[in-house]
Amino acid sequence: MTATTVRKRAATGTLIGLALGDALGFPTEFNDVPSILAKCGPWREMQLPERALVSDDTQMTLALGRGLRTAMDRGLLGPLRLERPLREEFVDWYQSPENNRAPGRTCLTACNLLKDERRLWQDASQIGSKGCGANMRVAPIGLAPGLSDEQRSGAAQLQSALTHGHPTALAASDLTAHAVRLLAQGAEPTGLVGLLRSYAIENRTRYHERWLGDLWTRSQDPSAEHFIARGWDECLEILDRLRDAVRTVSPETDPCLATGEGWIAEEALATGLLCFLLFVDEPVTALRRAACTSGDSDSIACLTGAFAGAYHGVDAWPVEWADRIEYQSELATLGALWD
Repeated sequence: MTATTVRKRAATGTLIGLALGDALGFPTEFNDVPSILAKCGPWREMQLPERALVSDDTQMTLALGRGLRTAMDRGLLGPLRLERPLREEFVDWYQSPENNRAPGRTCLTACNLLKDERRLWQDASQIGSKGCGANMRVAPIGLAPGLSDEQRSGAAQLQSALTHGHPTALAASDLTAHAVRLLAQGAEPTGLVGLLRSYAIENRTRYHERWLGDLWTRSQDPSAEHFIARGWDECLEILDRLRDAVRTVSPETDPCLATGEGWIAEEALATGLLCFLLFVDEPVTALRRAACTSGDSDSIACLTGAFAGAYHGVDAWPVEWADRIEYQSELATLGALWD
């Protein structure tokens, strides 16, 4: 962590921004843009609901954050040390009465299987799913200090694989954590897409066997390298679309038209980044744009808020919004730990 990162409180900014995006986008999810405008008025004036409730996106981010904190408190972060508390946190979330916020089917199916402690997590993983549930929650891994590149990448992919085992979910989660990390450290947004492309190319055939075990054998791929390359290739394809969109898209049009509706991992990453990059110096406007989209608006806005919060820090967000976000106290506590 650099002094600048600490000063701007990037971790707190990321987690609060993620939750604010979630709360802003939760009421507009499953609506098309005309319906959102009819309900909320002009998108640039969207207001946080008085009861700023979040969805499973923030709940799962907190579950991941708690599991990561527990694992790191026990010593050097490794796959076994992370898997146990994460599995417990995900099952606790699954069984909680608060798990009533339109959670995704993949998370529900996998977490139900993870309840059986005798079952290998690889046998619970939904190998065919690349839903955005994997990368909308991964920000804490980009924020935790003191991890090596191998630990950060392996942990980002493992937390995805517990529920979403598709190689694109793994790669998109890794990329999302890396983007949060770069922005928290002060990387220039204008060069961000290029940095992410380079990272994807560099990691294209790197299968983290220490972290993922034999997960790849549940697929139809001839090798572990072939398996993971499929995921990185889909992410590279969407990053190319994102690079073009940043140059050509009007801020007044629905970002989903350029980079996808965000129900799947690579599209959520790209459309969340697009909203951030269209309004780098206007983080609240970026959140509003993300929430007024035809796709998975809460997950897109979650990611937009995480990127903007990582870059600007906690001062990006209006105090009157941040103070009334659901789970505010726990978000601030985790943020303070990593700041």
